[in-house]
Amino acid sequence: MSKRAVILIFAFLSCVASAGAARQTPLRDGFGLTGVDGKLSTADGKWFFEFDSEISDDTGRISAGSVVELLPSTALEKITADAQKRAEADYRLWGNVTKYRGNNFIFPIYFLPVSPVEEQNKPGEPSKVKIAINEPNDALAIPEEIVKKLKNRRVLRQEQLKEGLQLKQDYILADRTAFLDKRADGEPEVALDALGRNIQQVSLKLLPCEILELAQHEQSIEPDPVRFKIAGIITQYKGEYYLLLQKTTRAYSHENFGR
Repeated sequence: MSKRAVILIFAFLSCVASAGAARQTPLRDGFGLTGVDGKLSTADGKWFFEFDSEISDDTGRISAGSVVELLPSTALEKITADAQKRAEADYRLWGNVTKYRGNNFIFPIYFLPVSPVEEQNKPGEPSKVKIAINEPNDALAIPEEIVKKLKNRRVLRQEQLKEGLQLKQDYILADRTAFLDKRADGEPEVALDALGRNIQQVSLKLLPCEILELAQHEQSIEPDPVRFKIAGIITQYKGEYYLLLQKTTRAYSHENFGR
């Protein structure tokens, strides 16, 4: 085999490997999911969403069948409670994608249960006429992939629309000074700054996102605790409060207050 042929083979394999890696590139932080279909699953106390189809944005791509962790939220508490009542945990999901240390997560906001079309007739209803597809004498045959999609099409049940709307409300936290900290289990949290007032300190567990990662990096290069002015979404899951950061900026006390 010539040297030129070997170089071409290695170049081809490199392109294939690069293309495969590109398919798993994380989506950008803040990317919105607007009604994507998938299946809910759980393992080790966490909940995950498996995508039925490929999702992409201007920087990344998640292939069909990929599983992404769902973040604790009021919507997650609602959807997991609903899943306990169903044989199949298929859902259409709305939410925001976050990115933390190279991995994607989903902050769910809204959902609707999805179920396959039922072909059986209900008792007392007249039998439905079955339309024949791709008979031997058909002048125009429907491609098999189209037939498969028609058989496996999914619909939302009308009675489920109201159920999906009954979600608890999240809240916005804006323009509060705070310090980054860690819980006893090592998970990140934020402690709201009392600014010298004699009041009980409030701490919230932080959800993984790119803004948190940037704030942690800024804190890591400073020897003293960094005071941030923060904004984010406060949500609740199983009685515990969480904060999804939306913005952090460095705040300076001008030595008026200590930690």
